Amino acid sequence: MTSSTTVDQITQRRRGVGLIAHDPALSAGGYTLIAPQTADGNVYLIDMQGTVVHQWKMPLRAGRHAVILPNGNMGYNGSHPDSPERYAPWSMWHGGDFSEVTPQGEVVWHFEDPGHHHDARWLDNGNLLYAACELVPAGFADRVKGGTAHHPDEPMWGDVIREVNRAGEQVWEWKAWEHLDPSKHPIHPGFGRYHWPLVNGLDVDGEGRVLMSLRTTAGIVAVDKASGEVKLHIPPSVVSHQHAPVALPNGNILAFDNGNFRSGAHVPFSRVVEIDPATQAVVWSYADEMVNAFFTAFMGNAQRLHNGNTHITESATGRLFEVTPAGEVVWEYILPWFAEYPDEAARKTGPGRLNSVFQTHRYQASQLPWLQR
Repeated sequence: MTSSTTVDQITQRRRGVGLIAHDPALSAGGYTLIAPQTADGNVYLIDMQGTVVHQWKMPLRAGRHAVILPNGNMGYNGSHPDSPERYAPWSMWHGGDFSEVTPQGEVVWHFEDPGHHHDARWLDNGNLLYAACELVPAGFADRVKGGTAHHPDEPMWGDVIREVNRAGEQVWEWKAWEHLDPSKHPIHPGFGRYHWPLVNGLDVDGEGRVLMSLRTTAGIVAVDKASGEVKLHIPPSVVSHQHAPVALPNGNILAFDNGNFRSGAHVPFSRVVEIDPATQAVVWSYADEMVNAFFTAFMGNAQRLHNGNTHITESATGRLFEVTPAGEVVWEYILPWFAEYPDEAARKTGPGRLNSVFQTHRYQASQLPWLQR
């Protein structure tokens, strides 16, 4: 399309990109790893000034995110090229092509599961924990209440959490319909009925329980690996269609609380919350003083840094920022990489030239011994 104006038509870029603000005295410092959703497989490591200090070029675009592993390699979650379409947003949500990659770009481990979607955790023992989905058993969908069906015969997919070892062997599996009571987890009317309860975030807490964020129903559960039983349920009255539960060393849970359909709020807004699982009370939170100035309707994560600050990813707008325990912003950066999704199916759900990113993470120099500084 030929433009008739010299004004940049990408609103987010027009408002400014790159480094926006930085207080070196209060910031935790370090390096941030970014795998933009529409960057054609480019993964960037930036310093606190926003300068790219290292870059990988992967053969597949990011399905979800990238992390630095304890050995200094990158764990990459690519968009599997042969994952069949399960429902309309699937092209945006799935990954399924996992690689461990050296700083020089050599792939030293590879695993595929075309049924993967959303989050994955590279565990300390070398295993990979991730969310997948399968069609729920016949008749089960009738027991799940709520949501909006696109047509009466629309199939329902349910979550299957899997763990595989370095040989690619499955060592654990958990199926939502075998352990979650659908009467306690209805789908919010604002979401479709094609995926229940849509586990969009995973972690393992200090007791070895698997934390799962339930997107379409809202809430966070902790699952005992030996029995599969749900041992903790943080309900929708505490969080609103959240992402990325993180087990903190103090036993609390950090989560990105998106706030799509927040009860009692006249405008949607996001926040980051730290929850005491024993009392289910929010013991710390961050929200913008003009609450709707911080909002992403989808994706997002938060990371507690070594100095007590919190690194936050406002995913839809490509906005990364760091706040102190007092809630002061001490670093802000806007992703400058804008592009459309390459496939038509993803563009229908996520149209436009985007700089979105699923999750980002901050690392100290000691975690990157190979980096030439």
